[in-house]
Amino acid sequence: MSLLPTLSERISRARAELRMGLAVGIDGWLVAAVETLRPDRLAAMCALGTPVLAITARRAETLKARAYDVDLARIALPDGAGLDWLRAVADPSADLMNPMKGPFTSLRGGDAAPHLAAILLAKSAKLLPALLMVEAETPAGLSHLVSAPLTAALAEESLLHPVAAARLPLESSESARLHIFRPEDGGAEHYAVEIGDPPRDGIPLVRLHSACFTGDVLGSLKCDCGPQLHTALQRMGEAGSGVLLYLNQEGRGIGLANKMRAYGLQNQGFDTVEANHRLGFEDDERDFRIGAGLLRAMGFARVRLMTNNPRKVAMLESHGIEVVDRVPLILPPNRFNRGYLATKAKKSGHLL
Repeated sequence: MSLLPTLSERISRARAELRMGLAVGIDGWLVAAVETLRPDRLAAMCALGTPVLAITARRAETLKARAYDVDLARIALPDGAGLDWLRAVADPSADLMNPMKGPFTSLRGGDAAPHLAAILLAKSAKLLPALLMVEAETPAGLSHLVSAPLTAALAEESLLHPVAAARLPLESSESARLHIFRPEDGGAEHYAVEIGDPPRDGIPLVRLHSACFTGDVLGSLKCDCGPQLHTALQRMGEAGSGVLLYLNQEGRGIGLANKMRAYGLQNQGFDTVEANHRLGFEDDERDFRIGAGLLRAMGFARVRLMTNNPRKVAMLESHGIEVVDRVPLILPPNRFNRGYLATKAKKSGHLL
């Protein structure tokens, strides 16, 4: 047995280092997240070579920069560009006040695999997907990864292991049990709320619910998450059994900080999808394979899924969970979330 870290553990460590403002190495490139980069480390990186800014194709589209590499754009830094310029390109918060950041020079040719791997790593760390990169050897003491296995590992479904479980009486049901699951890749833990004692060979009522701190905890009126959570638990309590999977994928998988950035853009007039794109993310960055993994770990193979999202049905079925029935969960809108729900239906295919 080796005491050295596995690839999964090294990726988890690299995520943490990017979040702290450290650089990591990928295929002979030194990589730092613009969001957490310090001025002294920017200067140190620029002293090693010619820096490049890697951004997603979504962010490049907003900036009117060419994305020659399909999934991303490699932007040459203009003369005199400092941390303020980098953060203005990375963060769209001030786009409307400062729309003329270009013209941009996009690089083409050469191997873009390290840049794509860096983008994926930043996304997995819930950072803005904008990376400063310079071709240089990785200094001793910094993490170093290889792009091909890194990209493959980030695309894999992480194994989930049960950590603890205990009875937890709830308002919706006094006969409830909370299960905690921990992924092998060092990511956030996920939870399962088991109502009653649904037989493992039966067809339980199941809800995949993505964490929403603003809606579930604070009672935000901008979304329907809180009402959906409590209504699902109430219906399971009335039925006498069910399973609610609480997946820690805040803000459609982009994290709470980026979700608040998206809310700021929505206040400027952009809808949910447009805001995500301007930040450099896709419409929805969640991984519903986690739900299938939790159900398998709990011993369930067939479910009645409470959802308005056909993508959840397709994802579960493609990963070995039979969805016998889709149970709608439609709640009355309010004046704050009507636009949000309309965008869900029009652009994300929700059945509302």
